[in-house]
Amino acid sequence: MSFKNPDDMAKIRPLMASATAPGNAEKDAGDFVAFLDAQKEVDQSKKIGVQGYCMGGPLMMRTAAVFPHRIGAGASLHGNLVNDKPDSPHLLAPKIKARLYVGIAASDHARQPDAKDKLEGAFADAHVAAEIEIYPAKHGWCMSDMPVDDGLAVYNRAEAERAMEKVLELYGETLR
Repeated sequence: MSFKNPDDMAKIRPLMASATAPGNAEKDAGDFVAFLDAQKEVDQSKKIGVQGYCMGGPLMMRTAAVFPHRIGAGASLHGNLVNDKPDSPHLLAPKIKARLYVGIAASDHARQPDAKDKLEGAFADAHVAAEIEIYPAKHGWCMSDMPVDDGLAVYNRAEAERAMEKVLELYGETLR
């Protein structure tokens, strides 16, 4: 599958649309939380961590906003948390109680240089504890199966490992 191949995108777009359709993330997240809470190994008095990549970042934000009593930590890697629509993920900040980590690819930052500032402002105004970093990498840098883009590797092992260390640190400090 390639995001640059029109035939592949014709297959992928309907799947992406179903995952991001209004209300679907919230319903799915509710089902996941209920499933976890039904497991005998799960201590429901403890918080849950969620993370997302690319389109999963906004899903993480929506989950953290809908379940502030259960989500204690959230991470988003690659970008896509700010847009000019009334349902932009960054506008959910007042509903979020989790501590957040956001890693933005340099390529996403170049495409949308004000996103980091808007996120920082939204989180500060809502008193959401958050760390936001720009990674010297292309969008998709954490995924080892990303195809080569314009002759350059997208996956960046060193930066992907650094991002995962940050996420694990967030979870370790927040969810114990």
